[in-house]
Amino acid sequence: MRESPDRLAKGPIALVLIEDEVAVAQTLEHHLRAGFRLILALSPEPLPAQAIPEAGTDRIVNLRHESRRARAHVEAVNTAIELLPEGTWLYYGYNAEFLFYPFSEHRTVGEMLAFHAEERRSAMLAYVVDLYAPDLQRFPDAVSLEEAMFDRSGYFALGRTDRQGRHKERQLDFHGGLRWRFEEHIPQDRRRIDRIALFRTRPGLRLLPDHRFNVEEYNTYACPWHHNLTAAVASFRVAKALAKNPGSREHIRSFRWRNSHPFRWSSQQLMDFGLMEPGQWF
Repeated sequence: MRESPDRLAKGPIALVLIEDEVAVAQTLEHHLRAGFRLILALSPEPLPAQAIPEAGTDRIVNLRHESRRARAHVEAVNTAIELLPEGTWLYYGYNAEFLFYPFSEHRTVGEMLAFHAEERRSAMLAYVVDLYAPDLQRFPDAVSLEEAMFDRSGYFALGRTDRQGRHKERQLDFHGGLRWRFEEHIPQDRRRIDRIALFRTRPGLRLLPDHRFNVEEYNTYACPWHHNLTAAVASFRVAKALAKNPGSREHIRSFRWRNSHPFRWSSQQLMDFGLMEPGQWF
């Protein structure tokens, strides 16, 4: 990944790993609307012209990266950390994933992060909320933006411990969604739904393969004195994998269950279901 340092100096920046052709244009357009000043779209091959929204030609840079490789996010994010000036806000996700934060329909991601920084926070917890199509016969890749569904319940948190079995302060392992309902098809180290998707760069900071960082405070969900903002990443990624992988696709006829609910593409809906926290920001 190589890009001009002057261009990288502007933030907040979104880093989007393109793994396949699903909803690429829609993903990029969503993050343009959020107000990211620069979007780095990383793909194994150059993106076709139609995949880049016309309104974003001056804010989207397509870079070559083997984003289909296992742990591709680690190399991409850590390279960006090394290139970006200290203190730059960075988001990372994948195609067919859509970042939401409280009041995101009316407030830019820059406004939100400015408030978060005023609360002396350098990272923001996000819950990855699995989206899926209601009918795999009509949508065999499990993706439908128009009829997307998600689980309205079934989420839970477990205490996070260190190697000595001691609980880590203000850290939890969050579970739910398709990773929980179809856990027999998900490797154990990929079943958590928490991701530190937004963070500020600093010297020595490194992203780990499990979406946590080597600086423990970055992995906390709130500061010691009150609740902080959290975000959500609405993601078709797990549904796509379960519908595609030979080991799971033969066993799954539908992702719908009694707690499936239509996804309204609304930050208020996610807050109403407790899937992100506005903290002190109104």
